[in-house]
Amino acid sequence: MTTSRRTLLAAGLGAGLVAAVPGIATAAPAASRGASLTGDPFTLGVASGDPWPDGFVLWTRLALDPLAEDGLGGMPSRPVQVSWEVAEDEGMRSVVRRGSEIARPESAHAVHVELHGLRPGREYWYRFRTARHLSPVGRALTTPAWDETPAALAMAFASCSQYEHGWFTAYRRLAEDQPDLVLHLGDYQYEYRAKSYVSGDGNVRDHEGPETVDLPTYRLRHAQYKTDEDLQAAHAVAPWLVVWDDHEVDNNWAASIPENRDAGQGNDTDERFRRRRAAAFQAYWENMPLRRPSAPAGDRMRIYRRVQWGQLANFHMLDTRQYRDDQLAGDGWDKNVAERWDPARSITGAAQEKWLLDGFRSSTARWDLLGQQVFFAERDRAQAPDVDDVSMDGWDGYAASRERIVRGWQDAGVRNPVVLTGDVHRHWAADIRADARDPDAPVVGSELVCSSITSTGDGSGATTDPMMAWNPHLRFYADQRGYVRTRITPEAMTADFRVLDRVTVPGAAATTKASWVLEDGVRGLQRRG
Repeated sequence: MTTSRRTLLAAGLGAGLVAAVPGIATAAPAASRGASLTGDPFTLGVASGDPWPDGFVLWTRLALDPLAEDGLGGMPSRPVQVSWEVAEDEGMRSVVRRGSEIARPESAHAVHVELHGLRPGREYWYRFRTARHLSPVGRALTTPAWDETPAALAMAFASCSQYEHGWFTAYRRLAEDQPDLVLHLGDYQYEYRAKSYVSGDGNVRDHEGPETVDLPTYRLRHAQYKTDEDLQAAHAVAPWLVVWDDHEVDNNWAASIPENRDAGQGNDTDERFRRRRAAAFQAYWENMPLRRPSAPAGDRMRIYRRVQWGQLANFHMLDTRQYRDDQLAGDGWDKNVAERWDPARSITGAAQEKWLLDGFRSSTARWDLLGQQVFFAERDRAQAPDVDDVSMDGWDGYAASRERIVRGWQDAGVRNPVVLTGDVHRHWAADIRADARDPDAPVVGSELVCSSITSTGDGSGATTDPMMAWNPHLRFYADQRGYVRTRITPEAMTADFRVLDRVTVPGAAATTKASWVLEDGVRGLQRRG
């Protein structure tokens, strides 16, 4: 499946439309057809997501002035009718579906279109229109039929794009690889006010507005990120599966518990933090190509879900923030914290854990992939055998919870379990052992960790971390920005760790730092380049 350079360039121009959130009143005056809009409303790009065999979600959000302080994109306070069309060719000559939606001010003029009736395993193109204004063209794919095993899937995954720390060139390079599917594993945007989070290389651009604490500021921050042409290109090239981590709300949050009790950040009481979280969830919904079951209900929003790529792959997309017990030891690294093995502690919550284990038992796919946020394999900074020094923010801080998941895929006979991870701003590849405390335990799965798109700046270029010497299951490390490109076939999954030399200047080339392969039915990573 291919996408022409014209489609990729068009994706950098902008676009916008999304449907009213369920639960919001829909009674409204007759919608304007956009004739009185004085400028281009498609400044935030187009996107597709959450595909299924006969359709996918289409997204856009209208914004005449994306950086308007009230977060409403400079749009008039009235509904606007937006039409859409889907074609079998990128020139939009062979149109197979048409329709219209109402972009409403109460949802920041965002609309989600959930399409059905298309053919499985096919490539389509789409665009939006309001009056004389036409959006760029995006590309989307339906998944194969449930019982079909396709020859291959090109999938890329990324995380951690701090706008101030660099240019989003890695998103452009990802788009140029023309994947069939993109996973974003969290920290899509960051909540900080300008210059409060400075990388070691210095910030190259600034956030607009204060720290995000309410609906206007979260809407503004999402809009600022969406104006980036490289990000728009990545959204337009293929459907996305998105999950959040912490910065979409607040650094290191857990369940209803904020990182700190700063009244200026809306965190001084649990009630104020719940209001902050509800605002963040609403803005996230308005700006992502998600299905209606993921629409927020106040400060609750279900984003864990499963997408099946025929019989080739199951994608189990997790939420390791909203239901976790509070982090131990102040969220950071600490030594010999016995409570991390407490079986009552969970990073997923009981309902999500049951959903995941049930998914393992019912899976008939060749590959089962967990799209999730924080480091899964054990990372112990202490060389002494009787000391452990691990991060309380990752699965190491919830070790019994991790053991139940690992045991669950073994008990279910999952054929090829692979964990996909973001968060840590470095590339890693790791094997997962049946017992994290026993270095001689058998390998029962593997983990691929993508670096950041920009977060923490250019990076040192280092290709080893000292702890790898006494953590032999940690197989690969690279401190540069980038993403992971994969090719999944019935026989193998190949992961190319893509890196950019610099993100503090725009336009850097992407190269493959290393390639690792997982063979069907064979436990453990094998290096191929």
